[in-house]
Amino acid sequence: MSEGLRVELAIDSPEACPVADASERVDGSVTNVTRSTGGEAVVEEFSAPAGTDVGEAVEPLFENGSEARYRFRRDPDQDCFCDAVETFDCAVSDIQAEDGQVIATAHVDDAAQVRAVVEELRDAFGDVALRSLHQHGEGTLGDAVVVDRGQLTDRQREVLETAHEMGYFDYPKGANAGEVAEALDISVSTLAEHLAAAQTKLLDDVLP
Repeated sequence: MSEGLRVELAIDSPEACPVADASERVDGSVTNVTRSTGGEAVVEEFSAPAGTDVGEAVEPLFENGSEARYRFRRDPDQDCFCDAVETFDCAVSDIQAEDGQVIATAHVDDAAQVRAVVEELRDAFGDVALRSLHQHGEGTLGDAVVVDRGQLTDRQREVLETAHEMGYFDYPKGANAGEVAEALDISVSTLAEHLAAAQTKLLDDVLP
């Protein structure tokens, strides 16, 4: 029996992603993202607070009290973070966005697949974070592991601690990548490099 792992993967401001763009415009979260690939274009819908500008590429469908439903279309050949996750033979079960960060929830077979998915997505998209990992079924995550924080450089540890303290890994986020980078007086790309390196080292211990 497989371990039945549920993983949450996040990416900051995916390029040309209307869901990410809309989440930076609204006062709240973008939720209930759905996708349909039956025609020549991919049709996506999402829910967000009503009465806000969600971008020119997005059309409103209807309002239900304080929430509205929106739709947009995109080229199926366009690079999409959530589509890329599903190329690893794991369906995305939930998509949400907050402050430009898209969070995709998927179910994978085992820890080895988690490692492969995270590493290859980082190669393709750069700033990809593993937000959470949960095990289902009869298995348990009670097997303790020793995490050697000493393998982190001083700078990597400072970046990781600052991001954590500012709520970068929270959902909804307490701070986005730009705010964390500003607090550390580094660029967003440098922040992404340090976070990716630190998380990879820690994952080597957590997911042997």
